[in-house]
Amino acid sequence: MKKTAITAGCIVVAMSLGGCAQTGMFVAGNMTNVELSEPNYKIVAIGVSGEAKASYLLGVAFSKGQETGAVALARIGGTGQLYKEAMEHLWQDFEESNGPVVGRRLALTNIRYDSDSHNLLVYSDITLSIRADVIEFTD
Repeated sequence: MKKTAITAGCIVVAMSLGGCAQTGMFVAGNMTNVELSEPNYKIVAIGVSGEAKASYLLGVAFSKGQETGAVALARIGGTGQLYKEAMEHLWQDFEESNGPVVGRRLALTNIRYDSDSHNLLVYSDITLSIRADVIEFTD
């Protein structure tokens, strides 16, 4: 009986010390000043989007606007790098209909973030979506 109690205690301690936590908020600050009142650009894509998702076991996920986070025992899906993955998927979405990005003078404008989280007993997940319009400078 004593051996079982010690084993159970060790498991509880290991579970409370192990696990994963993920939080993030994308706040962009840009020192570049771009003047869009001149006709030196054209809109090349409207509403391109990217999405990323992470799933967790035995935890809690939350999202509020741009801020997302999770505290859980284990991540069972995704890498947890939601903003990076969503932005990569956004550019992949752009390239599918507009060709390669490399060598072009492109900028994102009208960027919108949306996040969603679900908590279902032992499973939780976070989804982050980014939508933007893409402009290309001609001069």
